[in-house]
Formats: sequence, C-alpha cells, structure tokens
Amino acid sequence: MSEAPLIELEGITKTFGTGPAAFQALKGVDMTIERGDFVAVMGPSGSGKSTTMNILGCLDVPTSGIFRFHGVEVQALTRDQRSLLRRRYLGFVFQGFNLLSRTTALENVELPLLYRGEGKAARRKAGLRALDMVGLVPWAKHTPAELSGGQQQRVAIARALVSEPDVLLADEPTGNLDTERSLEIMELLTDLNRSGITILMVTHEQEMANFARTIVHFRDGVVESIERGARSQAGATV
Repeated sequence: MSEAPLIELEGITKTFGTGPAAFQALKGVDMTIERGDFVAVMGPSGSGKSTTMNILGCLDVPTSGIFRFHGVEVQALTRDQRSLLRRRYLGFVFQGFNLLSRTTALENVELPLLYRGEGKAARRKAGLRALDMVGLVPWAKHTPAELSGGQQQRVAIARALVSEPDVLLADEPTGNLDTERSLEIMELLTDLNRSGITILMVTHEQEMANFARTIVHFRDGVVESIERGARSQAGATV
C-alpha cells in the first residue's frame, strides 16, 4: 500500500469578514504535497498564495474544506493542538530574517528550543548542528550586525531547522537579498531538500522558483496550474 501524501488540501475556502464586506480569499483550493518535495508557490498579489501558506503553517484555519497533515485533519484540531503541530513539525523562514539584534547567531538559532524548555547543553548541541547544516559554525558567536544579509538568512534557516521539522515553509526567503546571495540561499535550500526536508516556498521570482521540483501557480483564490520545476525536468533525485 502506498504511503499517504504528507499534505492534502481538498476544497479549501477562506472568507474574511462578513456580510457585504466579506472577501473570499480562497475559493476551493485542491493541492497535494508529497514527502520530500520542493514546492514553489507563485501568483500575483491577492491570488491566495499567502493565505494558503498561513493555513499550511497552522497560523490560520480554513472557512471550509479539509486540510490533512500526516493524515490528520488539521482543521478539526483545537488552537493548542495546532500550536503543538506547528512547533513540532514545521519550521519557518521569513523575508525579513527576524533575528534578535543583541544576541549571537547561536543564541538566535537556539530560541525555538528555549521556548520548548530544552536544557542549555541540549540547546547548544542542537544549535551548533543546525549552524553546521548552513555552514556558519565559525560565525556562531557573531551578532546579526556582524553578518552579511546572506549569512543572516542562513542563521534564520538554521533557526527553522533546529527543531528538526518535517516541513520548511519559506516566505520570500530571497526577497531582501541581491542576486548572488539569493542564489546561495537557493542552493542551500536545494541541498536541504536533497537531504529529505520538504520545502514550501512563496516567491515572485521565476529564477528562484526554477530551483523547485514543483511550481504551483495561484490566481483569484484557486490553483491555476501545477507544473514540474526545472530540477524535476532535469531528472534531479533526492
């Protein structure tokens, strides 16, 4: 028997507001994401991609439809259960890095484990392991001001990886970087995906989306098309 998809969205809708002011951001989204995929989500502003990512990240719930993660219907979970799922299985990378300016790279990476109540020794070991995954152990004691934009984003990625998530959700991870740094980050995400981490990435840039295995295009609150990315067409394997 084949393994169930990691993520399934069936008929997902999302309406903000009520009455005449109501706005339907999602109008029936269907999408399946397999374990180990690298998915780039694209679409114009207002197309529904960010709303979908918020639902996938358990930051919001759909108005209707079914969202399965590891076979569990997430929309039926309580707020606390969704929070636990988010902390245990998901890692987040944002366009703005969101690092604490007065703490070191290692301390920034350790933060998710601090919130989970992990001991100091365990946090340090896991933090250094995550920094090693992004090639930044020599910069562990540097503050964000002492790092380049690309290095800061690597720290942010390490922070997302420190809890060993099943899925990495990246929202415009190269949006604040120049072309050279952007390509470095995309190569890093590609390597992480090859190691087995499932990645969902929102991007406006086709050049960055080409690193993905699957490209999902949103328009007017629905999935307009799904295509295989350049890596899949080139025969890339995990």
